[in-house]
Amino acid sequence: MTGVGAWIRYGDPLLPGQLEFAAQHYRAAILQPWEVDAAEELKRLRPDMTVLCYKCLSSVRSYEPGPVFTSGVSYGEADADGAWFATRLDGSRIEWERYPGHWQMRVWDPDYQRRWVGNVVEELRDSPFDGVMADNDVFDDYYGLRLPIEGATEMAALRTALGDLVQAAGTALNAAGKILVPNIAESRREPGRWAAHAAYGGGFEEVWLGYSPVDLFDPVTAEAQLSQAAGPGLSILRVPTDGDDRHPNFVYGLAAFWIFGEGRGAYSATAHDDYSRLHHAPELDWQLGAPRTAPQGGRHAWWREFEDGFAAVNFNRDGRRRRRVRVPAGLVDAEGRSAPSSVVLQPQRGVLFRRPS
Repeated sequence: MTGVGAWIRYGDPLLPGQLEFAAQHYRAAILQPWEVDAAEELKRLRPDMTVLCYKCLSSVRSYEPGPVFTSGVSYGEADADGAWFATRLDGSRIEWERYPGHWQMRVWDPDYQRRWVGNVVEELRDSPFDGVMADNDVFDDYYGLRLPIEGATEMAALRTALGDLVQAAGTALNAAGKILVPNIAESRREPGRWAAHAAYGGGFEEVWLGYSPVDLFDPVTAEAQLSQAAGPGLSILRVPTDGDDRHPNFVYGLAAFWIFGEGRGAYSATAHDDYSRLHHAPELDWQLGAPRTAPQGGRHAWWREFEDGFAAVNFNRDGRRRRRVRVPAGLVDAEGRSAPSSVVLQPQRGVLFRRPS
């Protein structure tokens, strides 16, 4: 099987059989940077899988023992320098709210940027990882920085600095034969942000189509994200669920993934506090083939026919805005039952059908 899934691991211990399952069903994996042996095994089992290591752009973690760290600069290294910690106006260091042991860095400091890039490139140069998933390419104040702080008066300054760091890291990693895939927060709110930050290998959208299983985006906001499915590079798109693979958001996001990304990139559907689990539904393994049409539709309902299947989605949120969509003949659903000639899509729902083999 060659599924389109993405495995996003944020630290739970590896369990027996997980690497084999991921190699069979997933196209991409994000591992912790010390999981080098796991990365090597995934590349052995599935040479075409993109395997990335996690690195934070914006913080260091004082609780990590090392010698490998989730940050580009370790806490000890930053502490020895002293000048790389962001501080409040009274000179105190800034620990992230709700994330004990995470300390904000002066991401605008050229010395910090150079050390981050140098450390990460050196760590990855001869590793089995294909590159880095760079987390916390932030847009807003998610962690209680409460600007102004020393050296930065508004979030725009941090966004600009992170753009500079992404460019420097991406350029250096590409020169070393590796890619950079940032977690590009709220890119829809800044024209060109996704394309610029994804230019070095791809981008990760952690909240595609919604913030939570019950807080999905209105249709205009959802449609503002759709171009992310088409790249550049590897687009990793995560739709929020409650952790149950039968949650309707799973197929809702996967249908949009196909309609607007043509099955390129990699797809994840998880609960926010349960990233490391191996999510799966039969549709995740489907290959719908080349598109026969461009995305069709209107009034926030879209569909597309492929050589080997069909996908449709309704981005409307209003419960009265159901949409009827005609389905091509000769297709089946996940249980192998013949697809109907048409379906009525409820708001914020999607469907997939495939051609039987």
